Amino acid sequence: FGSRATAVGGIAVYQAAQQVKEKAREIAAHLFEVDADDLVYSDGQFSVKGVPKKRLTIKQIAAAAHQPGRLPQKIAPGLSAESQFEPSNFTFPFGTHICVVEVEPEAGTIALKKYVAVDDCGKVINPLLVDGQIQGGIVQGLGQALYEEVVYDEHGQLLTSSLMDYALPRAAALPRLNLARTETPTPVNPLGIKGIGEAGTIGSTPAVVNAVVDALAPFGVAHIDMPLTAQKIWRLCRGKKPAAGGRR
Repeated sequence: FGSRATAVGGIAVYQAAQQVKEKAREIAAHLFEVDADDLVYSDGQFSVKGVPKKRLTIKQIAAAAHQPGRLPQKIAPGLSAESQFEPSNFTFPFGTHICVVEVEPEAGTIALKKYVAVDDCGKVINPLLVDGQIQGGIVQGLGQALYEEVVYDEHGQLLTSSLMDYALPRAAALPRLNLARTETPTPVNPLGIKGIGEAGTIGSTPAVVNAVVDALAPFGVAHIDMPLTAQKIWRLCRGKKPAAGGRR
């Protein structure tokens, strides 16, 4: 399934890290000559409860792990681990995207006036990356809705073969993207993580198209095939007058 890098691969990394941490705890306990339960882990180091100055960093423990004479019995040299994770089910991120547009029927132009998105990808590991994924996905979805189209001529020759001909959204055409999130952890993995990579594209495309169709409802428009180019909008509205009380 899609958007699984953190929800699947990240969990395997987490599990392997936990194994490394527990092995490091056993080694540190042996070096301190205390029980493993008497150690506290914080900021990359183990310390003895009640004696915070008595501590070892992960780097120091890793060095000791490669010296067999300093290890407890039944502990193999080295400080590494392998882990696999296969989720028992899919994760289900969700959200709501709202778009406000202004359509000029005489010219067929569409102006994006406001965009709000609230998404839920479970436990957020890196807020900056989550926002970046959503912003990029929204713009990609806007491109599909309004601009991007593969066009061939009657001889099968591709006409949109470069960025000179293949339209893409530009920053100047975009409104400020107002983002918010909720966090509903999934029970499918131990960190409660869901995917977020495709959330922006899934929400933005129908939000924009529905907003334009709603704006053109007074002209009797109920459906428009993507992309919603100015030519299509102009043809749909040409020679028509909006119904009484209609709005743009």
